[in-house]
Amino acid sequence: MKISTIKALLLTVVTTAFVSCKDDVNEVKKDWKLPEVSTKGIKLPYAVLKTTTDNVEVRNGGFGSAATAHPTNAGEFYALTDRGANIKFGSNKIFPTPDYTPRIGHFKLLENGTVEMIAEILFKDPSGNNISGRPNPEGYGATGEKAYAEDQTTLLAEDKFGLDSEGLVALKDGTFWVSDEYGPHIAHFDANGVQLERISPKNIGDGTRKLPAVFGRRWANRGMEGLAITPDETTLVGIMQSTLYNPSKAEVADFTITRIVTFDIATGATKQYLHKQEKAKNSNSEIVALSNTEFLIVERDGLFTKDTPDVQKHIYKIDISNATDISDATDSLDGKLVNGKTIEQCTWTELETAGIKPVTKTLAVDLKEALGDYPHDKLEGIWLINSNTIGVINDDDFAVWTGDNSATIQKYISNTESQETIDANTLYIVNF
Repeated sequence: MKISTIKALLLTVVTTAFVSCKDDVNEVKKDWKLPEVSTKGIKLPYAVLKTTTDNVEVRNGGFGSAATAHPTNAGEFYALTDRGANIKFGSNKIFPTPDYTPRIGHFKLLENGTVEMIAEILFKDPSGNNISGRPNPEGYGATGEKAYAEDQTTLLAEDKFGLDSEGLVALKDGTFWVSDEYGPHIAHFDANGVQLERISPKNIGDGTRKLPAVFGRRWANRGMEGLAITPDETTLVGIMQSTLYNPSKAEVADFTITRIVTFDIATGATKQYLHKQEKAKNSNSEIVALSNTEFLIVERDGLFTKDTPDVQKHIYKIDISNATDISDATDSLDGKLVNGKTIEQCTWTELETAGIKPVTKTLAVDLKEALGDYPHDKLEGIWLINSNTIGVINDDDFAVWTGDNSATIQKYISNTESQETIDANTLYIVNF
């Protein structure tokens, strides 16, 4: 047989194998079927990070601060951790695992009704070093809190690139955008978790790409909780968890006034809109785009049904198309003023009189009603599965909680048998 003929045969075999493999992948994507999922949900896998001196398991876990669909692979999603386990210590925090690196988990919902972890992507600074969840220093998004080790006396170093990650989107180019509660920041990471850019109201970049200055008055630990991207991948849309302290907490007139910001990725241009919460001091915990103007958002309280049966774990459909852009052309710290007042110093009646319209909203899902019970306190992640189906995930706080005298205790929920169960990231599937 001639060498040229052998080469041709080999090329045919290799090409056929490649096409077959490629076709198999496409077939998996096309043929993936959403399994039947119990209303009790599916627990995500976890590992134990450590057992504290209080004999409490710190679990990783923690993949509940946000969720987003894999941009191309059906049945796959990403879920986000926040800064790591932390315990209230007066106005400061104790970090049982102080060097924990916030991260993205890559998961797949299998057709047998279980969830498999595919990979973890740890966040890194521009030099490729793992970051932490410890507070930023002054000038880089500091909230004034101090971080302490588990002994409650050792002061931990601040981290210029520290992130309390809360919002997540995944792009088709393999990169991620993440929002946080410190600055608040919006950070761009490559496929390996290396930071490419960080945008904040603190002007920490080159000064041309930043969030409006007024967002620097975020309520500490209630910053940019949710982040979405429009389907054309041109515009980021972030939602603040709660009302800005603008100009101060004492001067806020109505704690149902919350802000949404859009960021044009190419130009850096921003717009701002208002969202009216159902109850004062609720939490807007997630946002995901249905179109360039329509979104699903999570609005919730922080209560357990075991303590308060009438909880609010709602998902709303909102539309920004007829809302008023409240941007301030001067980019002042106060933001746009209405009759000499900041937006947050006004009542909704004053804002309406000034011609300012909030986004429209309609209830899409009441999780407690849809599932019969939603036993977790923190509904925080939405995975948009298809045009009428979502997966939702809770933040389990790494399974730890704050006890008396800043002790670390296990975080429990009550299950249907009225027994205490350790909280865990749990995926529920519902229609909207």
